[in-house]
Amino acid sequence: MLRPILVACALALTACGHAVTAEPPVAAHTPAAAPLVAAPEACPLPDSGFQCEFQRRLEAAEDYAETRPGTVGFVLRDRTTGAIWRNGHANDLTWTASTIKLAMVVNLLERHRSGKIELSGDDRTLMSAMLHTSDDDAADTLWKRYGGTTFNTAFARYGMTGLVAQKGYSTAFPYWGFEKCTANDLDRLINYVLDAVPAEDRAYVVEQMREVGPPQQWGVWGPDSGAKNGWSEEDGGWVVNSVGFVGQDERYTLAIMNDLKGEGAYDEGRATDTEITRILFR
Repeated sequence: MLRPILVACALALTACGHAVTAEPPVAAHTPAAAPLVAAPEACPLPDSGFQCEFQRRLEAAEDYAETRPGTVGFVLRDRTTGAIWRNGHANDLTWTASTIKLAMVVNLLERHRSGKIELSGDDRTLMSAMLHTSDDDAADTLWKRYGGTTFNTAFARYGMTGLVAQKGYSTAFPYWGFEKCTANDLDRLINYVLDAVPAEDRAYVVEQMREVGPPQQWGVWGPDSGAKNGWSEEDGGWVVNSVGFVGQDERYTLAIMNDLKGEGAYDEGRATDTEITRILFR
């Protein structure tokens, strides 16, 4: 009797103790990683109002200006969209040098049109010389002939609200050769010329600025551009400035004031103004 019982138990134990092997879990399917796509580069100056590519150019121009002798203030304006960019030195008070001759021409044309003066053929020749080759003797003659104080009183109407005549540098005061303003002032001046000067006078000034002689063929001047430049060695060092327009219908204006602060001279300043313009437009 024992043997059958033992056999039965053995069978029972075998049945009970046999482990049922579960099927291995099916591995979850892991999709291949998606290829990395570079995020589009953010526009560097989103508040400027300029398109992204132009923002990059502005950033590059600012970076370049920081490497140059002295300080550089510049203002860029898009007259079509109204976008405007001023760098950190745009409101630095700087010697105007001969850029103020542009304001003198505007004032002479304004006074002639209103009947307050009658410009002679000689006057117009001197005006052209001021714009074409930045002739200092021409500016002296017209300043004395038509009243320096009268000129200076008018300049604020053309947007040069920060202009300050400098005392102690000449027997005559005010005198066109010793004035200071900012890049913002020059920006407002060139836009006054393009937007507010009567059409006939505007056309004359624009043509003169487009056709300047070799002494002024740098800075903002170039293909489809026009400029009035100014350069001088003052106390504190050289200043080399350029103001003008670029593009079809004078769409863009650019004002650059470069105060070299004794760290460079005419050649360095001229190169700075020209390269900033190239970075932005060429």
